[in-house]
Amino acid sequence: MALLAQDSAVPCALVALTVFRAPAWACLICFTSYKERTRICQIFAGIQGPELEKCQEAFSSAFADLADIEINYDERSHLHDAFTQMTHSLQEIAAAQGSFNIAFPDAAEKMRKVIMKLKGAQACVPPCGFQDVARRFLCYGCYSKACNFPLDCPVQDLTVTRGQQAKFSCTVNFQLPKEEITYSWKFAGGGLRTQDQSYFRDIPRAQGYLARIRPVQPTHSGTFSCSILHDQRPVARLYFFLNVTSAPPRGEIELQVSFRKVLRWAPKETETLEPWRPSLGELLARPEALTPGNQCLLAALAAVASASATLMVWVFFRWYFKGN
Repeated sequence: MALLAQDSAVPCALVALTVFRAPAWACLICFTSYKERTRICQIFAGIQGPELEKCQEAFSSAFADLADIEINYDERSHLHDAFTQMTHSLQEIAAAQGSFNIAFPDAAEKMRKVIMKLKGAQACVPPCGFQDVARRFLCYGCYSKACNFPLDCPVQDLTVTRGQQAKFSCTVNFQLPKEEITYSWKFAGGGLRTQDQSYFRDIPRAQGYLARIRPVQPTHSGTFSCSILHDQRPVARLYFFLNVTSAPPRGEIELQVSFRKVLRWAPKETETLEPWRPSLGELLARPEALTPGNQCLLAALAAVASASATLMVWVFFRWYFKGN
C-alpha cells in the first residue's frame, strides 16, 4: 500500500488497475491521486471504519461510466484542471457535512459534461505518416495512442517522355502542424525503385513541397524521396518512381501531327454555322407570337406604316401639280 500513497496520479493509476482490476476508476485514477481520493472520503466518513469503505466504493461507482473515455491528447491538461477543481469542490461539500451518495454522482455528471465539450481526436488517415493531430488519450490504462501507420508511404509511379516535364507534389491527406514544417528531397538513380534510404543522396537545392524537372532525361530515371519534417522530426516520407521513356521516331511524330490535324478538321458548312434569323411570317406562325401585347404592337406598326404611305402620296402629288 505504500506505493498507493504516492502523490503522482499516473503511477497510482497503474497500481490500482493492477491490484483491484477495476477499470471503472479509469479517468478518476488518471487525473487524481490516491491521497486526494482518500482525503475526500475521510472528510465525508471519518478516518477509518465501514463508512470509509462505503465512501470509496461509492466514489468509484459514480465514475464507472467514464471508464472508456478517449480524448484528444492535447486536451489532457484541460481535463486535469477540471478534475482538480472537482476534488476541491468535493472537499468543500464534505466539510459542510454533505452526503457523498449525492455529491459523487453530481461530480461525475459534471465531469461528463466537461468531457463532452473537449475537442475530440481526429480520425487516422491511412496509409502512412505520424499523425500527431490524431493522437488520443485513453482513460482505460492512462496512456496515449497514435495511429499505427508506417512512416514510409507507398511508392507512386510516374512515367514521362524524354524532354517533357516531371512534377512531384509532397503532400499528405492528413492535417500537418501549422508551423515549423520543412521538406527535404533525395534521389536514388540508376532506374532503381526502392524505399531503402541507404540508396538515396540529398538534393540540396530542392526545397518546398513541390519539385519539378524539365527537361526530363534518362539519367533522371529512379526514385525521388520527399521527407516532411516537423521541428526536424520526420512526419512522413513519400516516394516517386520516375520512369523516363524515349521520344517516338521523327516519322511517327509527323504522323501524329497529321492525325491531329484530321481530327481538328470539319466540313465547311459546320465551320461557318450562322445564327437562325427567322422571317416575319415564321415569327407570326409560332403559337406564342400573337399575344395581346404583340397584337397591339402590330396594330401600332400598321397605323404608322399607313400614315407614312399617305404622307408620301400627298407630298408626291403636291410636287407634281406644282411643277405643271
